[in-house]
Amino acid sequence: MEKRKKLALSTQIFIALILAIGAGIALTGNPDFAKTYIKPFGTIFLNLIKWIVCPLVFFSIMSGVVSMRDIKKVGAVGGSTVLYYLCTTAFAVAIGLLFANLLKGIFPVLSTAELSYEPAATSVNFMDTLVGIFPSNFLKPFIDANMLQIIVSSLFIGFALILIGHRFDMEFKAVDVCNDICMKSMEMILKLSPIGVFCLLCPVVAENGPAVLGSLAKVLLVAYLCYIVHAVVVYSASVKALGGVGPVKFFKGMLPAIMMAFSSASSVGTLPLNMECCEKLGADKEVSSFVLPLGATINMDGTAIYQGVCAVFIASCFGISLTFSQMLTIVLTATLASIGTAGVPGAGMVMLAMVLQSVGLPVEGIALVAGVDRIFDMGRTVVNITGDASCAIVVSRLQRIRAEKKAAA
Repeated sequence: MEKRKKLALSTQIFIALILAIGAGIALTGNPDFAKTYIKPFGTIFLNLIKWIVCPLVFFSIMSGVVSMRDIKKVGAVGGSTVLYYLCTTAFAVAIGLLFANLLKGIFPVLSTAELSYEPAATSVNFMDTLVGIFPSNFLKPFIDANMLQIIVSSLFIGFALILIGHRFDMEFKAVDVCNDICMKSMEMILKLSPIGVFCLLCPVVAENGPAVLGSLAKVLLVAYLCYIVHAVVVYSASVKALGGVGPVKFFKGMLPAIMMAFSSASSVGTLPLNMECCEKLGADKEVSSFVLPLGATINMDGTAIYQGVCAVFIASCFGISLTFSQMLTIVLTATLASIGTAGVPGAGMVMLAMVLQSVGLPVEGIALVAGVDRIFDMGRTVVNITGDASCAIVVSRLQRIRAEKKAAA
């Protein structure tokens, strides 16, 4: 008897997405039910992802480093990756500012009285950030889920393994085994994705449905327009010109990761599925193992767009017109601040406070968008993980070209 063909994970996630929207609309009048009885199952799903993601990033980057067997090669890949991320982030925030300024006439004039949102930790000193990247305790980065410190730890141990690897090949195998165990654990968790997607998205729709259809819908529309333009124009051009992959093939291959990112609003949580999609699209495993965890931590194109749109929106609500120099400051601040922003839901709010402070805008304005931040977050996470994937494909091809030139020489 022939087995019935199982639905692809992307199809299951899409069905869960539609069902969640329908159930959320049905429960709009009773969001407490969705938050009390449905959201906890989504939280369990996210907890499982958080449980595995720190060791996954640690062993994945270490595996990517040791598989290159050459510290110079790691430097070449790392240099290309950081340069690509900085360029696309600068493009992203510029697109956000451009469209927000062109369309600011449609922004509603909201009352700016009685704003009480208090952002957390908005003042960030560069030297403190630099010192904070380097861990003082081996276990603390894992306990705090500090991705930058985990990445630094994995790089140091990876480099050490390369330097002694000619004597101890079994250590290389041990890293690969640990990485495979983490990947298999995440694969098991990802099978629960459709349930997680439904339980995470349904309460969001139930709680924010009326707000989306209300005055803030226009701000959301501008942000999502920028997300789409950046993804379609910048990433399509990059993967086609530098990665040798057609845009249609790229976005079709990325669909499962895109839907997971949209529903979970977590770049780090989408990491394993993103790796799988990238490798199917032709990215080298050693490159994607290094580039994607790094991107989930420092590459925030969608978040940068959000900064630009929200800065213009908040300025217009307070009756302030941004000057060209202020907009340039926003581009630089958002690009550099993305390096210190973790790939978890809601991190963009802290970044927005930094951006507003950099140009002298009232930080209290965050209260105007705080209510629907989760809906902004879902779109910006999609852009973030798609940018990571485009980088993995581009860097993989550049590495192959370098290797061919070296072999020919």
